[in-house]
Amino acid sequence: MSHARTTSFHESSREKSLPAPRRRRRLLLRGCRQALAVLLCAVGAVTAAHAWPTKPLRLVVSFSPGGLADVMVRLLQPQLAEALGQPVLIDNRSGASGNLAADLVVKGGDGHSFLVTTSTVESVNPYMFSSMSFDPGKDLVHVALLANSRLFLVTRPDLPPRDLKAFVQHARAHPGKLSYGSPGTGSTPHLAAEIFKQAAGIVATHAPYRGAQPVLQDLLSGQIDYAFVPGTALTWVRGGKLRLLAVVGPARVPEAPDTPTFAEQGLGDVAVDTLFGVYGPAGTPPQVVDRLNGEINKLLAQPSIKLRFAELGAEPLPASPAAFKSAVQAEALRFAAVVKAANIKAD
Repeated sequence: MSHARTTSFHESSREKSLPAPRRRRRLLLRGCRQALAVLLCAVGAVTAAHAWPTKPLRLVVSFSPGGLADVMVRLLQPQLAEALGQPVLIDNRSGASGNLAADLVVKGGDGHSFLVTTSTVESVNPYMFSSMSFDPGKDLVHVALLANSRLFLVTRPDLPPRDLKAFVQHARAHPGKLSYGSPGTGSTPHLAAEIFKQAAGIVATHAPYRGAQPVLQDLLSGQIDYAFVPGTALTWVRGGKLRLLAVVGPARVPEAPDTPTFAEQGLGDVAVDTLFGVYGPAGTPPQVVDRLNGEINKLLAQPSIKLRFAELGAEPLPASPAAFKSAVQAEALRFAAVVKAANIKAD
């Protein structure tokens, strides 16, 4: 028997030999010590959460400047920096359907670098890439949802069709002749385009870009024919530079109340949401996740932020990390089937 176990045995024997009142006092004292230890641990965690951050935060955005993710984060940037007491730096790193930015955060995790991207980094990429330098399910933690963005089908204005029915007829009459852009292979605009092609029975050429802004630039210049775009493109629609044909989702949107959905125009359920969120590297302390989640959720609940997001065609989604994770798990079930049916592979 070890010395420790022997000592424990003798202490237990001595306690049993003590008078009952004294034994109860000793047990009570021991319980108080244990409770105090737990309390000190909790106080330490709270103190650490309030001490964080100790240096500027870096938000690595997986899209180019001017895209929806970039615009939304820059709307939150000033107030987030004020709330955290440290500057918030935005680092745009587009490419590889979000994998480049994610890999940077995973490998450079210091408690102050976070990833801003769409949920497809974990709901689509593992099914599309033959290999990845990181495992989203193990190497990333869910911090906060930012928004759900609706998508809109737009075409260059000099394309002959002026409504969705005429566009489908035109595409069927010219198989393979039309081209469409997306922010990248496996992005939600790409998935929406694939679902649309299947529903409409058309063939078109996919042109992947590194972000939504380059897609808009080539669409405006006539280099591509159509695209599924976020609400940031509605400014060009109102200016007559792009033609809006349909809204993705179950209902019309206030930003384009006269534009019908695909279902209203007889093309079934072309419903693909784009979830934007913030991730941290695995090992990020839970108190840091909770602190950042809470600050972001406070900002998303502000009427001024809600209004600006709505103008971009995005709906703020304050949510817990657990709710964020659950939403992406449900999304993965559907998107995996789309990737398989369309045989989508990373370029």
